[in-house]
Amino acid sequence: MVRSRPDRQPANTWITFLAHFLFILAAWTLFIKYLLPIGFALANGEPWSSHVYWDAWPVIHVWVGWALLARPGYTYRLAVAVSAVEIIIICTLFARFLADPEWSIWRSNWFVNKVFVLACFILLLVTALTRPGSLQAKIA
Repeated sequence: MVRSRPDRQPANTWITFLAHFLFILAAWTLFIKYLLPIGFALANGEPWSSHVYWDAWPVIHVWVGWALLARPGYTYRLAVAVSAVEIIIICTLFARFLADPEWSIWRSNWFVNKVFVLACFILLLVTALTRPGSLQAKIA
C-alpha cells in the first residue's frame, strides 16, 4: 500500500526500493572494496592498502539514494547522468576484464559487486526514462 502525507507527494514504493538498493550497494561496496581488503592485509602483515581499489562511488550511490527519497529539483537529471556514466564505465570495465579475466578473490568480489551495481543503474535509468514523473521534485 502506498502511504501519503498531506504535505508531500505520495510515497513511491519502487523509487523507495531503488533508493534502498543504492544504500545496500554502498554498504556492500565499502565492505568488499575497503574493509575486507584492509583487514586481510593487516592480518597478513601486508601494507594496509595493498588490496584496495580506491574510488568515491559509494558516496555517489548514497547521494543518489538520498535524492530518490528527498527528491530535490535535480533528482531526474542526477539519476539519468549517474546511471549513464555508471553503465558506460562498468560495461567498459567488464569488456577489459572479460578479455583476460583474473578470478582472484579480489577481482571475483569486484565482478559480483559490479554486476549488482550495473543491474541497479539499468533499473534506475529505465525508470527515469519510462516514468520521469516518479523522479520529480517533492512538493514542499
